[in-house]
Amino acid sequence: MPPAPLTPERILEATEDVLRRYGPAKATVVDVARALGVSHGSVYRHYGSKAALREAVTQRWLDLSHAELSAIADADGPAGPRLRSWLAALFAAKRRKAGDDPELFATYMVLVGENSTTVDRHIETMIGQLARIVEGGVRRGEFAAADPAATARALWDATNRFHDPAYAADWSAPGIEAAFDTVCDLLLRGLEA
Repeated sequence: MPPAPLTPERILEATEDVLRRYGPAKATVVDVARALGVSHGSVYRHYGSKAALREAVTQRWLDLSHAELSAIADADGPAGPRLRSWLAALFAAKRRKAGDDPELFATYMVLVGENSTTVDRHIETMIGQLARIVEGGVRRGEFAAADPAATARALWDATNRFHDPAYAADWSAPGIEAAFDTVCDLLLRGLEA
């Protein structure tokens, strides 16, 4: 049976495995190529540099939650429950990433630090989704927000403890769910029209 074709997706999967095994400081493109059974030149044909490969891995990791959250942001129905659902889904996704694979999560934190433009794009995507929820709430007369984009940014900042990886150690602490609910309640009351 011939080997599977070398695709960007296969390369990214192998890169995750290599990063998990060696960590970001020691993982090389040669290690990724070896894991795939190809030359490092074959990997470079898809990703022009080690930095480009690491950025693609970071982007892939951050994109994993975009589809689920976008579906919540774009759903019909009252904005308040959608906002709470979106924030809860984001918090749950971050907790899963930190808890299910702590080695890879730690690796991604290093990569995220290296790829600030990738992270900036991710944050803008997330804030854009929040803005769509706020705009819908304003249209329906549920929310009073003069500037939905600024309100979305404030919501992002106010919930930082529940999605910023710097707080990952807190995400399994006793009482974190109650703290999350309290923050959501406060934010929703503040948005009421």
